[in-house]
Amino acid sequence: MNLLLEASIANTPMNFFPLALQVVIAVGFVVLMMVGTHMLGPKRRTSDKLINFESGIPSVGNARQPMGIKYFLVAILFVLFDVEVIFFYPYAVNFRYLGQEGFLAVVMFVAFFLCGFIYIVRKGALDWED
Repeated sequence: MNLLLEASIANTPMNFFPLALQVVIAVGFVVLMMVGTHMLGPKRRTSDKLINFESGIPSVGNARQPMGIKYFLVAILFVLFDVEVIFFYPYAVNFRYLGQEGFLAVVMFVAFFLCGFIYIVRKGALDWED
C-alpha cells in the first residue's frame, strides 16, 4: 500500500515542468528563427533566383517523361542487402551465448539472402546494358 502511495506522489504535474519548459523553449526558438529570417532576410526576387536548382546542371526536357526502373531497382536491392548487415550486429555481440544453434541460424539467414542474390543476378536485375 505504501508503494502505491509513493508512486502516486511521484507522478505530480510539477515533475513534468522541466520537460514542458524545454519543449516550450525549443518550439519558441524555432518560431523565433523562422520569423526572424523571414523578416530580416533579403527579398530580391530575380529570374535567376526563382528557377529550380538541379545540382548545378541545367534542366533538360520535361520532368514528366518516363524514367528507367533500373536505378530504383538497384536502390531497393541495396537497401535490402544493407538491412541484412544490421541483423549481423546482435549475433556478433552475443555469438558466445548463442553457440552452435545461433551459428546455424546465421548460416541459414545468409543462405536465404545468397539464394535471393543469385536469383536477381540470373534475372538480370543488375545488368545496366539496355
